[in-house]
Amino acid sequence: MYVWIWRHIPGGLPGKLIGSLVLFLGACALLLFIVFPRIQDKLPFNDVTIDRPSHSSSSPSPSPHP
Repeated sequence: MYVWIWRHIPGGLPGKLIGSLVLFLGACALLLFIVFPRIQDKLPFNDVTIDRPSHSSSSPSPSPHP
């Protein structure tokens, strides 16, 4: 697939490099701004469980300095 894309980008080596960079940045922008926001509710990355100790902390509360 990458060879097909490389062969169909117009221009010499500089044009192909710039075209490849534009395609890469376009794909990243598409994922970050359209795809990921639409599927974020279906992904489990925000389901975090933190266990807290059942007893209170024995450290004293901070006192102000004079």
